Amino acid sequence: MPIKIQPVLTRRHFLAGTAALGLTPLLACTPQSRDTATPVPQFDAYPPIVFVHGNGDTAALWHSTIWHWESAGFPDKRLFAIDFPYPLARSNDAEYQAGRSSAQDQMEQLSEAVQSALKQTGAGRLALVGSSRGGNAIRNYLKHGPGPAFVSHAVLCGTPNHGVIVSNDRLVGSEFNGASPFLRGLNSGSEIVPGVNWMTLRSDAFDKFAQPDGAGLGMPGVATGVTADGPALAGAKNVVLPGLDHREVAFHEKAFAQTWEFIIGRPPTTTKILPETRPVLNGKVNGMARGVPTNLPVEGATVEIWETNPQTGARLHAQPAHRKVTGPDGYWGPFNTSGPTATYEFVLTVPSQTKTHIYRSPFPRSSAHIHLRTATVADRDRQAGSIVTISRPRGYFGPGRDTVTFDGQPAPGIPAGVPTVATSTLALPRGTAQRSVVCRCNDETIAVQSWDASDDRAVVAEMHY
Repeated sequence: MPIKIQPVLTRRHFLAGTAALGLTPLLACTPQSRDTATPVPQFDAYPPIVFVHGNGDTAALWHSTIWHWESAGFPDKRLFAIDFPYPLARSNDAEYQAGRSSAQDQMEQLSEAVQSALKQTGAGRLALVGSSRGGNAIRNYLKHGPGPAFVSHAVLCGTPNHGVIVSNDRLVGSEFNGASPFLRGLNSGSEIVPGVNWMTLRSDAFDKFAQPDGAGLGMPGVATGVTADGPALAGAKNVVLPGLDHREVAFHEKAFAQTWEFIIGRPPTTTKILPETRPVLNGKVNGMARGVPTNLPVEGATVEIWETNPQTGARLHAQPAHRKVTGPDGYWGPFNTSGPTATYEFVLTVPSQTKTHIYRSPFPRSSAHIHLRTATVADRDRQAGSIVTISRPRGYFGPGRDTVTFDGQPAPGIPAGVPTVATSTLALPRGTAQRSVVCRCNDETIAVQSWDASDDRAVVAEMHY
């Protein structure tokens, strides 16, 4: 399919509502010329950065990382995040699968995104930072594509560089199988490409996809042939981030600090996210294709944003603070928040899909990457009176490591051992009156309301961090 690139978004574009032109935005940039808590130094001598998401993910996972970069002074106009149209990998990379992408598809789309970012910034080369499968696309672009001429740094975070399993009879043909033609090709000869600065970030023992046992793959007792150092590459700077899981090695502030120092050459002035006075938000409603999540825009979706009481999740006003029906580009904004400490409920209505109430922590800074997708309700939960899910897109839940609770009680469905799940669902019985449910993950707390599930509604408390 032809790929269109979203232009650089300025503050004026946000306020005028002209952001996100094009039917299938592939590359998004944060708004320029915003107020910030610290002066922005000149970083034109440093490469722009394109963040590359992982399998089944979206550009939205990078928004808090982008906040870290902005807070440390890096210009937002030089920070980009790709949104692959079909983010899920094929089961067998060589065989077409509806709604999924091949390694070749992602390499070609990444190549287009790189050229767009270079054109927008006027830079000669840029840095690529990838989470999980995003690192596969980066490596493929650098080894089998034109990448070395345009890339100065490659940072691979939790990328299964030697596979999640090495097998001739399991996950046959998958780009995540260390015995597949794809990974054998990437790892033949030198594992890195000369002329590019390489770094890998990995966990010491908590990456579900770098384990000697296949339990995290749904294959308990099966030897994978992979160890914790599977994401490391010979010839790269290989950094271990102890205690972090598969996603956190990309999105945690420790990952940001390592990546900043590798690209900039010195530690960041801060690893904290510094607030803006009046953040402006935007994002895209992403779709589904035959039950498979995509990053294609949804036209005709209704998005309402209600300001809430941070203690209870109850709506503060009789009318929503924002309401929009999406056009062909799928974008629901721009939305001017009332400040960096305000909390909101996003109500997403897409015809023939579950009506989804998404509650979020405050937004300290502006972002064009607040993408939304309707919840998928498990069959076992459909008879409940209300369905409330804690979701942590940028990390997994680990017993003993993380405190995850509903109203102070341990969240269900979190297995012991290596962190492997990023959601926990509370199903309230029928007849339960609508009430506040306080959701917690470590130091982050979100209060939601328990909407009635009888008319196909679901509630999500989405943790930023």
